Amino acid sequence: MYDSPSPRPSFFAPTLWPVWLIAALMWLLARLPMSWIFALGKTIGVLGYHLARSRRRIAEVNIARCFPTLDAEQRQHLVRANFRHTGMGVVEMALPWLNPRRDLSAHYRVEGLEYLHQAHNQDRGIVLVGAHYTTIDVTSQFLSKLGFVDVMYRRNKNPVWEWLQTQGRRHHFDGVVERSDMRQTIKRLKAGRAIWYAADQDYGRKHSVFAPFFGISTATITASSRLAQRNQSPVLMLHQIRDIKSRTWTLRFSPVLERFAQGDEVADAARLNQMLEDSLRQVPDQYLWVHRRFKTRPEGEDSFYHKG
Repeated sequence: MYDSPSPRPSFFAPTLWPVWLIAALMWLLARLPMSWIFALGKTIGVLGYHLARSRRRIAEVNIARCFPTLDAEQRQHLVRANFRHTGMGVVEMALPWLNPRRDLSAHYRVEGLEYLHQAHNQDRGIVLVGAHYTTIDVTSQFLSKLGFVDVMYRRNKNPVWEWLQTQGRRHHFDGVVERSDMRQTIKRLKAGRAIWYAADQDYGRKHSVFAPFFGISTATITASSRLAQRNQSPVLMLHQIRDIKSRTWTLRFSPVLERFAQGDEVADAARLNQMLEDSLRQVPDQYLWVHRRFKTRPEGEDSFYHKG
């Protein structure tokens, strides 16, 4: 169930007007030609690199930690490229949320779909593990057409953005389940549905184990193991890749993970982290490096993100 909500401003309070303005701009962006969307996304990414200094620093720290063999110039090049992809992801998000009837099928490339169908045929539900690629929402339309995929999300404190993300996703998914609502999640798995969620956010020690990710001991949530055990559901990973030149997005489904959720949550977490790492080494500029992936550190270890 939802946590008890804190007091919120009125839905149309003046303090929320800037968010409504952003929503209106996103509505307009979602109706532009695809070439304009990609170009504007890159422009927003360049602006973000120069203006969002705190986020840029987080990306710089993450990339320096994960790619220590790169020299300073290579790291800075990667940070800039990552901001361009992040900007494109921000603009692309408007497409499924605010223009859901726009046909994007010509822009999708799919690999490994047979693995997803094989898992679905087991009728045990599917734990579909994703991650915060910068393409995370734009692939919603393809997943919705499969007819059996639901999505798990994290509630946003801003009521307008919460409405945008939930209503936007409900255009495509029968189930839009808040991450703390385990009862609904299990119910949908038992009904044979696939639950798609990003397993790479840092929710602190209570919900995590420490497992390696790019050689770093990283707080990794254990929901994949627990959900798979609860319903004996098969587990797959979904990787997402953007091709700027062809203006396409590739969805790449992994085979079902054999011998997963056998009681060792650390081993399960390390396995998922390694699969994500292998994918990101192919497209290191397409991950959401601007989020504090390494926020929770093992006891006695200093934060990566302190200045100094």
